[in-house]
Amino acid sequence: MTKRVVKSKGLYLRGKNWWMTYKGIDGKQRWESCHTQSKIEAQALLEKSRVSVREGNAYEAKQIKPATFLELAKEYEQYVLKQRSYISKKGFLKKLKAQFGSMKLSALNTRIIEQYQTSLSNSGLKPASVNRIMAALKHMMTKAVEWEMAPEDVLKSVRRVRQLAENNRRLRFLSMEEMAHLIQACDQHLKPIVITALNTGMRKGEILSLTWEQVDLRHGFILLDVTKNGERREIPINNVLRETLTSLPRHLTSPYVFWQGNEGSRFLDVKKSFASALKRAGIRDFHFHDLRHTFASHLVMAGADLVTVKELLGHKTLAMTMRYAHIAPGQKVVAVSLLDSLHDKYMTM
Repeated sequence: MTKRVVKSKGLYLRGKNWWMTYKGIDGKQRWESCHTQSKIEAQALLEKSRVSVREGNAYEAKQIKPATFLELAKEYEQYVLKQRSYISKKGFLKKLKAQFGSMKLSALNTRIIEQYQTSLSNSGLKPASVNRIMAALKHMMTKAVEWEMAPEDVLKSVRRVRQLAENNRRLRFLSMEEMAHLIQACDQHLKPIVITALNTGMRKGEILSLTWEQVDLRHGFILLDVTKNGERREIPINNVLRETLTSLPRHLTSPYVFWQGNEGSRFLDVKKSFASALKRAGIRDFHFHDLRHTFASHLVMAGADLVTVKELLGHKTLAMTMRYAHIAPGQKVVAVSLLDSLHDKYMTM
């Protein structure tokens, strides 16, 4: 959700505190926190700053003492601890801390960030992976400004770094035969997870964090309240998935559908076991997320309309679902052939 920013003639509300912007004696635009929730106090501070500039004095508002990147990372990790994206962000944080470490946040600028972006690309990371790391960095700096750990001009410098162009054309999905081979090759704990992915199109995080409270076997649907795009989603349970879920052993105290260990903790990832299953099944160039593509592709090939597929996948826009449109060219032929009867009717009149 986009945060509403209230502006008022050189003042704007960021979080709970007012910030001010004005030109310094060097002619450059300045952005400073007023360190107050009172608009009246902020207006007075802004006017005092402007008067000082006119008189040639370099008046400074209460100065922020920029923290180090490690200090920010510590605060940020606590902030994202309960978010669904924590696991992936934890990996991004590890890379970012290794790069910037004890560097002062005030020392970050566009050139330094672009150099880091280039080094990530040169290390072999795909553009999409580099962009996710950079997005995490930008969000960290946004919070740093809100938490008054860094001045806003640093955030503006970081935001100037553009994303890399991504190739989102890749659409790898399994044939029916490959699906059967993969399921047979899965370890006992992995098999129901893969079957769930193939029959729901759910994201890996949604599956591994799934609780029995979200599963309604009686009415036949899975409820996802908190999703990636922030919208509620209901996914029907077909017969294959119903049989799989019904046969799963339940832990006495754990709420998770897929659990491990005596305490019934959730799986954080299944990367290694999934890679092993792919190797045994002889399937190459395939990732767990491609199970989601497989679900959508087979729906389209079976005749499902794209709007329905969009709702099942939880896409925000139909444009995201259009990548599957070319899979069922036969549907276009059927659609156009509907005009035959209409033309025949008018041709015989």
